[in-house]
Amino acid sequence: MLRAFIMVKAGTGHAEALADRLGELDHVTIANVVAGNFDVIVEAEAEEVYDIIHSVATRIRGFEDVEDTKTYICLE
Repeated sequence: MLRAFIMVKAGTGHAEALADRLGELDHVTIANVVAGNFDVIVEAEAEEVYDIIHSVATRIRGFEDVEDTKTYICLE
């Protein structure tokens, strides 16, 4: 099982609602609002990198309140 962390920058005032919606996506195990350069950290798990990149990361960028994302695939 592959794991990835997707950092999400949300529009002003939208982090909590966005985290709730992101938490409902397939392959997402949890989405947390955080302080720092990004507003939400999403943890995702899937069998293939393709599932994470296309099913999760690409869909997240399609959300109206998302300004930027960075995806990190775990190597362990």
